[in-house]
Amino acid sequence: MTETADLVSEIETFEEKLALARESITKRFIGQTRVVDLTLTALLCGGHGLLIGLPGLGKTRLVETLSTVMGLDGKRVQFTPDLMPADILGSEVLETDADGRRAFRFLEGPVFCQLLMADEINRASPRTQSALLQAMQERSVSVGGETRALPAPFHVLATQNPIEQEGTYPLPEAQLDRFLVQIDVRYPDRETEKAILLATTGAEEAEATQVFTAAELLAAQMLLRKMPVGDSVVEMILDLVRAFRPEDPSALPEVVADVSWGPGPRAAQALMLAVRAEAMLNGRLAPNAEDVAAMAAPVLRHRMNLTFAARARGQRLDDVIARGVARITGQEAAA
Repeated sequence: MTETADLVSEIETFEEKLALARESITKRFIGQTRVVDLTLTALLCGGHGLLIGLPGLGKTRLVETLSTVMGLDGKRVQFTPDLMPADILGSEVLETDADGRRAFRFLEGPVFCQLLMADEINRASPRTQSALLQAMQERSVSVGGETRALPAPFHVLATQNPIEQEGTYPLPEAQLDRFLVQIDVRYPDRETEKAILLATTGAEEAEATQVFTAAELLAAQMLLRKMPVGDSVVEMILDLVRAFRPEDPSALPEVVADVSWGPGPRAAQALMLAVRAEAMLNGRLAPNAEDVAAMAAPVLRHRMNLTFAARARGQRLDDVIARGVARITGQEAAA
C-alpha cells in the first residue's frame, strides 16, 4: 500500500512539473498545444519524434524551446545532399604533440548531445540518414572500430517538409519505425496566428525558462514505465495494432483491401508508452481508452502504407486509422 501511495505521489509531482513545462514552452511556441504535447510525449517515453510541416510553422523554434525548458544540451544539424556521416557522428584526426609523437584523437560530432534537431532529414543521402540509425536505437555510435556511448538522455527530433520533395531521399521504413511518433504541424487558426504576430513582432519576445533537468527527465522516463496499465487497455492496444496488419486474421476489411503493410511489434511498444504519457500529461494516474484513441494516429501513421490502388482512389491513411480506432476503442481518433 505504501509503494502505491509513493508512486501516486511521484506521478502527481511530475504532472505538476509537466504543467509548468507546457506553460513555459507555449510562451514561445504559441498555440498548437497538441504539437507541444506530442513532442513532450516523445521525450517522456525516451523516444524520438518526426515533425512534418511546411517551413515557417515554428518547428525549429519548438525544438530550441524544448531544449531550454527540459534542461537538455541541444544541437541542430541542417541536412543537405552533401552532408556526410562524419559531419554528424564525428571523425578521428591525426595529431602531433610537442614531442613529435603522433596519435589519433576523436572529434565528437553534433550527435553527441541530449537533444538533436535533424532539420529536413530527408534532404540527406541514405548513407548519411543511416548514420543516425544506430544512434537512435542503441544510443551509441561506432567510429574507427570503437563504440562510443551517447549522453543520456538522447533524443532526435527530425523535421520534414511534406510538399517540396524534389531532390529529397524518403526515409526507409526501418528508420521511420525508430520514431516513436509522427507529429503533423499544421497551420495555426486565426486567433493563434494573431497572438503569434503580436508576440513576435514587438521590441521584446517572451523567454522560456528551465523547468526540468536532464536527471529529472530520466527520472520521469523511469516513472512513466512504472505507471500501471489495465488489462483492458493492453488488450485494446494489441487489438488495434493487429487490426491494421493486412495479413493478420483479425485485420479490418478496409485494411485488407487498402493497406500494403502495417505496424510491427515496435508500434505496440510505442503505443504502450505513449498512452501512459498522454495520461500523465492530462493529470491521470493510469491510461484509458481515450488515451489509446488519442495516440493511435501519431504512433501508427508512419508505420503503415496504403496500396497504390487505394491512393489512386483518393483514400487517406488517417481516415483508415480513424475508422479503425473508432471501431475498436469506441472513441474518436485525435487529429
